[in-house]
Amino acid sequence: MNIFAKIIRKEIPADIVYEDDEILAFKDIHPVAPVHILIIPKKDIESIATLESGDALLIGRIHLVARKLAEEYGIAETGYRIVTNSGDDSGREVPHLHFHLIGGKNLGPKICM
Repeated sequence: MNIFAKIIRKEIPADIVYEDDEILAFKDIHPVAPVHILIIPKKDIESIATLESGDALLIGRIHLVARKLAEEYGIAETGYRIVTNSGDDSGREVPHLHFHLIGGKNLGPKICM
């Protein structure tokens, strides 16, 4: 069981900023910007590579949650990134699909993560 599964089950603490029946969002413990929130499906999905066609609505809802959080955290107007990694060569550390919402400073042209 990975760390995100433990957070979903409330077995370990997290600074949760959004939750519904299918999605959980919490602050990253190693932020790279003033706003750095991880948005994850509660469904056990390893990565983009393992998505099924039935997951399309869930992934769309995750992006709507990202937009909502960007508005709540005051970064919607100035800009932000939504980043996900897939596979070991991407630098992914947790094998559970997750999206990084990053903003609150000029992120420049560099691709992060």
